[in-house]
Amino acid sequence: MHPTVPRAAARIAAAFALACCTLSSHAADKYPSKPIKMIVPHSPGSTADMVARTVAEGLGNRMGQPVYVENNAGAAGIPGTRQLTTAAPDGYTIAIVSSNHATNPGLYKHLPYDSIKDITPISIIGTSPMVMVVSGDSSYKTAQDLVAAAKAKPGGISFGSSGKGTILHLAAEMFLDKTGVKMLHVPYRGVNTMMTDLMGGQIQMAFLGIPSALPQIKAGKLVALGITTTHRAESLPNVPTLAEAGVKDYNYEAWVALIGPAGLPPAVTERLQGEVGKVLATPSAREVFSAQGFVPVGSTPAVASQAIKSEISKSLVLIKRASISAE
Repeated sequence: MHPTVPRAAARIAAAFALACCTLSSHAADKYPSKPIKMIVPHSPGSTADMVARTVAEGLGNRMGQPVYVENNAGAAGIPGTRQLTTAAPDGYTIAIVSSNHATNPGLYKHLPYDSIKDITPISIIGTSPMVMVVSGDSSYKTAQDLVAAAKAKPGGISFGSSGKGTILHLAAEMFLDKTGVKMLHVPYRGVNTMMTDLMGGQIQMAFLGIPSALPQIKAGKLVALGITTTHRAESLPNVPTLAEAGVKDYNYEAWVALIGPAGLPPAVTERLQGEVGKVLATPSAREVFSAQGFVPVGSTPAVASQAIKSEISKSLVLIKRASISAE
């Protein structure tokens, strides 16, 4: 082969690559040129939905194109996430996912997508601690009181959750794992009935989102024994973290993240992440997040990717240890 042929081929390949990069950069400069759809795999009025609508409104204002929310709820968020993963990776279909994105791989053997490979993480939007609570007239005044009673009577104390494999269930399973105690799990189909039974003494303990629990805590109908994160909650400053309460290495939190389909161009990913960070810094967004018990984050795509992988791994371990399967 003539020695100039490889060199000529190399020049052609380099020119082609440069042209592609120029076109990609040009497309990114024009992004967005039409409305953006934000899929929310949760029902209207849910915490994730309210967070999504706040972010969508802020993004639309900043990017000069409407960002409209499309709810695709049900089946643990699987249909909505599937809709996202099958969309074109052009930045015009994005989604807000929450903690069940990390729990589903352990609960369902045949998901119609890969929870890591089929998405492009853009940003962790926010995180939220949960709180371990007992009824207002409970004899358990601290987390250690509950642990001591559970050790004295294995399986004799019950805890409730909003359903098998939900984050409220897994928060309790982590508590059992860290303390080495056994309790009876009583799954419900929602939070309200569970709280009624907890306050009525039918079950003895539960983990709840702070917005759900706070009114009953203030009314004295529930008592908070511990916060699930490594930092105390602003709305419950006098309640210790579970780690402070003697549950070593306990740390579990709810979260919401912005994602796109796999293959989302880096320039588009970075543009969305940058604008989201600016939206989350506004007083109006912080007010909405605070009311929902969320702390705004606005992470980089790399941090979001690592966080989602870590949460999936953590959930897989908890689900396997507790032998949990989807209903």
